[in-house]
Amino acid sequence: MIMASEWSWIGACATGTSHALEELPCDDAGACLEVATSNGSALVAVVSDGAGSAALSRYGSAMVTRSFCQSVAEFLRDGGRVSDIDEALAGDWLDAVRDRIARRAGLSGDVPRSFAATLVGVIVAKELAVVIHVGDGACALRIAGESRWLVPSWPAQGEYASTTYFVTDDPQPRVGVVRTEGRVEEVAVFTDGMERLALDFAGRCAFDRFFESLFTAIRRAPPGRQRGLSAHLRDFLDSERVTERTDDDKTLVMARRVAATRAIPGVSAYVR
Repeated sequence: MIMASEWSWIGACATGTSHALEELPCDDAGACLEVATSNGSALVAVVSDGAGSAALSRYGSAMVTRSFCQSVAEFLRDGGRVSDIDEALAGDWLDAVRDRIARRAGLSGDVPRSFAATLVGVIVAKELAVVIHVGDGACALRIAGESRWLVPSWPAQGEYASTTYFVTDDPQPRVGVVRTEGRVEEVAVFTDGMERLALDFAGRCAFDRFFESLFTAIRRAPPGRQRGLSAHLRDFLDSERVTERTDDDKTLVMARRVAATRAIPGVSAYVR
């Protein structure tokens, strides 16, 4: 099915200064995909943060983002509706990720925990958004006609300080599925390296001014992936303004609904 693109988006990953000092690679990954459905376009955006304590987590985060995009796209292209997404279906998609990780671990003689990674995924239809969330990081979105940014699912802290949950948790990951009614105009998903810049933990809400400043350029952009703006976003994530606030890896994917003018691309784009 081919129809006009309804979204403009950018995305970038940046290695944290703590990783760079140790000459370690970025453990984050992200992806964005627009899917043509019988009821219009649906946006799929996802980020994943590999656990710093897991040796192969950078591969785990890549598998999480790719498997999530593939599962959601297949569901939508087969006639599934965003309104049908629930905890059972999200569990099936997570099982697909876990199976992929288990097979990869078996090939190299590792354990799945070595690939530990979080998941923040959002699927946006015309009048509904569904967030699927395992661990920290978050999704922020703005409904048409509103000035405030909503955070449907808050970052999850684990049993101990500075810990969280992962897709590879045994026997099952702790997953949140949250629905937001209304026409989403703008959306951002980000890993925990961005939390202190994007979220007001005292007020348990988004920093509206942070998102408003970041979305200024993309509000003038045409549909589709904006590679030039994505490069500028990467520079921002590597800037002193950001690195003085966080030394962690950072991934941010941002999308804005626009007037449909061209065909939807047939494949997802990955930002690491």
